[in-house]
Amino acid sequence: MGDAITGQRVAYQRVSSLDQRVDRQLDGITVQRTFTDTVSGKDTDRPQLEAMLGFVRDGDTVIVHSMDRLARNLEDLRRIVRELTAKGVRVQFLTEQLTFTGDDTAMATLLLSVMGAFAEFERALIRERQREGIELAKKRGAYRGRRRSLSEEQVTELCQRAGAGAAKATLAREFGISRETVYQYLRTTQ
Repeated sequence: MGDAITGQRVAYQRVSSLDQRVDRQLDGITVQRTFTDTVSGKDTDRPQLEAMLGFVRDGDTVIVHSMDRLARNLEDLRRIVRELTAKGVRVQFLTEQLTFTGDDTAMATLLLSVMGAFAEFERALIRERQREGIELAKKRGAYRGRRRSLSEEQVTELCQRAGAGAAKATLAREFGISRETVYQYLRTTQ
């Protein structure tokens, strides 16, 4: 495919929450089209990633801030990069300063695997430290978990109405909670 860039420059971004900022991910980079998912990376349902994969064509370049924005594990990363480069699409990771074309050397393939493995390892360490921090906070009495959505009186009313045959979806709407939360309250009070 060579070094000439003939197609569109397409950006893919992923943020974990609605309040996380995406503009810093591709600061100063000019692209013709941007696809942004606002979901957790471990979520396999990423509609904008799928749309981007369907949109790009031979000669395009996909630009991603970092490997962990494209995939959350090494297997997924390698699969997506392979899928894109098989279509003749270049994949450029800004943070790692790596570009993959499909004509990659053994060293480039090794770097993809090593960098992806480090990103996966780093996420595992963060989750482990988070769990340890929560356990320590629980022992100190500083962590109580999430506040209950309903008061004790509301829970009693919810259970009585559910027991009388009220629809769970109706109860959820009226109490301003999800149906799953209705079921959780019903399970814990039985």
